[in-house]
Amino acid sequence: MRWLWIDRIVELTPRERLVAVKHVSLSEDHMHEHFAADDEAGLAALPVMPAPLIIEGMAQSSGILVGHAGGFDEKVILAKIGRVELDADASPGDTLRYTANLTHLDDAGAATTGEVELLSPAPGTEPMTIGRIDLMFSHIDRNSAGLAFPEHNFVFGEGFRTLLRLSGVQVDF
Repeated sequence: MRWLWIDRIVELTPRERLVAVKHVSLSEDHMHEHFAADDEAGLAALPVMPAPLIIEGMAQSSGILVGHAGGFDEKVILAKIGRVELDADASPGDTLRYTANLTHLDDAGAATTGEVELLSPAPGTEPMTIGRIDLMFSHIDRNSAGLAFPEHNFVFGEGFRTLLRLSGVQVDF
């Protein structure tokens, strides 16, 4: 995984729940395209984090929860997005809080439900739930087609190991 869409894991209850945060910054490249100023139409720039990247943040949070449940021995990949409801945008200065809950886990894969909250930097502002995301994951080494994948865990690469270590999550892989 080249891009990480979470900055820190703030809570991990093994095989149950993971909470992660993402600080949205104007310095991220995608902010300048979503949505760029249109001088001809007289529209100012409106930088927001695109919905697919918010979904990816939940997928990474949930995938870590699923991977951790098996000691990161399995290569965990997103198999299906069951539900996505996003009600608001995230802008520079906001923080997203992803809460992933494990609802099913077996040898073939796992299912999670998740909630996305927007934490505004404005003093006295309460967290606001802006999304619900249900995901399914597959353990690809146990695929029904019998396909073989490399031995090393290319899903949970160095970036994820660094994120886990900096968040205080012990891993032995």
